[in-house]
Amino acid sequence: MPGDPDGRAERASWLHIALTPGIGPITAARLLAALGLPEDILGTSHAGLAALIGPAAAASLLHDDPLRTAAIRASLDWSEQPHCHLLTLAHPAYPARLLQSADPPPVLWAQGRIELLAGAALAMVGSRSATRGGIETARSFARSLGEQGVTIVSGLAQGIDAAAHRGALDTAGGTVAVLGTGTDRVYPRQQAALAAAIAQHGLLLSELPPGTEPRRGAFPRRNRLIAGLSLGVLVVEAAVQSGSLITARLAADLGREVFAMPGSIHSPTAKGCHLLIKQGARLVESVADVLSELGLDTFAEPAPRAPANADVLPEDPLLAALGWDPVDPETLLARLQSGAQGTCRVAPIAATAQGRIPPEVPCGAQSLPVEAVGMLERLVGLELSGRVERLADGRFKRLFK
Repeated sequence: MPGDPDGRAERASWLHIALTPGIGPITAARLLAALGLPEDILGTSHAGLAALIGPAAAASLLHDDPLRTAAIRASLDWSEQPHCHLLTLAHPAYPARLLQSADPPPVLWAQGRIELLAGAALAMVGSRSATRGGIETARSFARSLGEQGVTIVSGLAQGIDAAAHRGALDTAGGTVAVLGTGTDRVYPRQQAALAAAIAQHGLLLSELPPGTEPRRGAFPRRNRLIAGLSLGVLVVEAAVQSGSLITARLAADLGREVFAMPGSIHSPTAKGCHLLIKQGARLVESVADVLSELGLDTFAEPAPRAPANADVLPEDPLLAALGWDPVDPETLLARLQSGAQGTCRVAPIAATAQGRIPPEVPCGAQSLPVEAVGMLERLVGLELSGRVERLADGRFKRLFK
């Protein structure tokens, strides 16, 4: 804009459009398509605007509003802080994938590394009340994808969202948290430390100005941004009524890939994922499944990391005997004592606790010295490491890893 060397007046005109009550992204897009840039819109007569958006919206746009003026000034001042950016539709860093949606916000408030908006991105969403296994899986997948340069996008909610952010935070791909508040307001408050870390090492993103508190309707609306920013959406755990399924549907409507991770048929947090798979979502068992479907499989998948607190090997006979359906302790003990056909590792509890792993021997050729008390102690260890879940009826269920 002539006479505006620092672009402040231009940004103010975009904010004028974005912060006018009754002018949402779709109405803003209609005005921009018909009249040009925001300064052209604001220079149009009431009659000209009313013909496009109605007399009430035209009056709201043109009348002098002290609250809007203060909000514009506050956002401009905010954008002059380090690592704070106003991304208008005309900004070169505005995410290109979001422009393919029906209602891209005219302004985005971004705090952190805006370069993360330019690379390959995957949304990871799921239950706020996730299982330990789901949280560990989300963190592990996000870490592996981030190490391949894939940016992880999520919504900073508790459970799967937070696990995905933490897994990707310090990787090459990084993470983007899309908020339903201003970037200076964290909801839920328990996520304040994570939000601060993302602002420093990743990116906080919102279509709402700083100072905006949590309000009804804002969080479902931000789901469209999570879907729009990403090449696809991976749902890790979700109930049938979960908002994560809304994000998956929005992604499908945009022609993006939808991935879902299966779980136990007995788990309520797996039923939403199973529904998505029935509806055509790609079943995911490994990071390679995601990379291949997104056309990013030219990179080798990193070797999987063992959980830091795991006290068993993946082929531990206790997990093998447990299987994938809920089992009561008596049945599990009988399975362990009877053994199975084939070859396995025999790892008595005492030997494993001391870090000594016996060699492979045919199952049944050597008895497994596991007593009921020792078995229950081991199950507690597996539960604490997120590999087993104790059900309300006393049975144990192996978690997907």
